[in-house]
Amino acid sequence: MVSGYRVSSHREEMDFDAIHTYISSTYWAEGIPKETFKKALDNSLCFGVFSSEGKQVGFARMITDQATFAYLADVFIDEAHRGKGLSKWLMQEVHDHPSLQGLRRILLATRDAHSLYQQFGYTPLSSPSTFMQKWQPDIYKG
Repeated sequence: MVSGYRVSSHREEMDFDAIHTYISSTYWAEGIPKETFKKALDNSLCFGVFSSEGKQVGFARMITDQATFAYLADVFIDEAHRGKGLSKWLMQEVHDHPSLQGLRRILLATRDAHSLYQQFGYTPLSSPSTFMQKWQPDIYKG
C-alpha cells in the first residue's frame, strides 16, 4: 500500500481515455486505435492505480484464461508518480488477485523493466527455442 493512492480491478473505474493516451504513445503500442484498445481491455483483467484525487496514474492488464495461462501487458505508472513504489505495489496486487492463482505460466515482454519483474519471479525463457511468435510490429501504422 502506498499512502495517497489505491489500486482497483473494477473495470468501471478505469479511465479509458487516460489509459489509451498513455499506451498509444509507448514503444510497444504506438498508434493503437481506440477501438482496438477498447476491445483489448474488454477482454482482459485490468488494474488501475488512482491518486487520492481519483486520477488514474497507473495501469496493468492480464490477458488470461484464469486457469492455466496469462500474459502481462500494458504496465505503466505516469512519470509524475514514479519513484514511490507504485509499480511494485501494482504488481503485487496483480499477482495476488484471486483469478490469477494457480496459473502454470505467465509471460510478458519488456525492453527496460527487467529488474521490476524479476522481483516477482520472472526470468528469461528457459527454453526460448520452444516459443514462436507471429509479430507485426507496424500493424498500427497506417
